Amino acid sequence: MKLLLVDDDALIRKSLAISLGKETDIRVVGQASDGAEAVKLCDSLIPDICLMDIRMPGMDGIAATRLIKQRHPEIRIMMLTTFDDKPNIQQALAAGADGYLIKTDKIAQIAPKLRLMMAGAGVMDANALKKLTQTENPALASLTPRERDIARLVAQGMSNKEIAEQLFLGEATIRNNISNIMSKLEVENRTQLSMAYFQN
Repeated sequence: MKLLLVDDDALIRKSLAISLGKETDIRVVGQASDGAEAVKLCDSLIPDICLMDIRMPGMDGIAATRLIKQRHPEIRIMMLTTFDDKPNIQQALAAGADGYLIKTDKIAQIAPKLRLMMAGAGVMDANALKKLTQTENPALASLTPRERDIARLVAQGMSNKEIAEQLFLGEATIRNNISNIMSKLEVENRTQLSMAYFQN
C-alpha cells in the first residue's frame, strides 16, 4: 500500500517513516508538514492511505481530510493524533476520516491497523470510541442476535472475511447482514456502525 505521512513534527514523521517503511507491503510515498501540503501531495501521489495529524499550523488535519475526500474519495484517511476528545473525533469522522488512532499507541501496532483499513474495516481507538458513548442508541435493540454479533466484530475492526471465518458464514451473508445493520442503525459506513455499537 502507498502511504502518505502528515504531521507537523518532523521527528514523528521520521519515526513513522522508518518503522512503517520496514513493512514489506507498505511504501511511504511522501511526507507533509501541514494540511495544505497534504492535499497537494494527495493530488499528485494518490496514496492508498493518508496517516493524518489533527492539530497543525495553517490548514489542520480535519480541513485537509474534508478536501481530500471531496477530491479523492478512494483515499483512506487514518487520523493519528494526541487528541481523544469527543469534538475532535466527531469533526474528523464528519469530515470523512476512515479511522482514528491515538499517538499513545506503539508505532508497531499501526501497521496491522492500516492493513485492516485497506481490507475495508473501520478502525477506531478503543478509548476514543468510549468518548462517544454518552447516549444509548435505541436502534441496537432492533438487531437480531446474529446482527449484534456481526456488529460487534465490525466494531472490533475485523474485515468481512475475518467475520465470515469466525462465525462460519459466507462473505456474501456477512455483506448482506452488514447492509441490514447499517440500514437499521441509519449509518453510512463501518466507522459509524462501530460508533453506534459502542454507544450501547
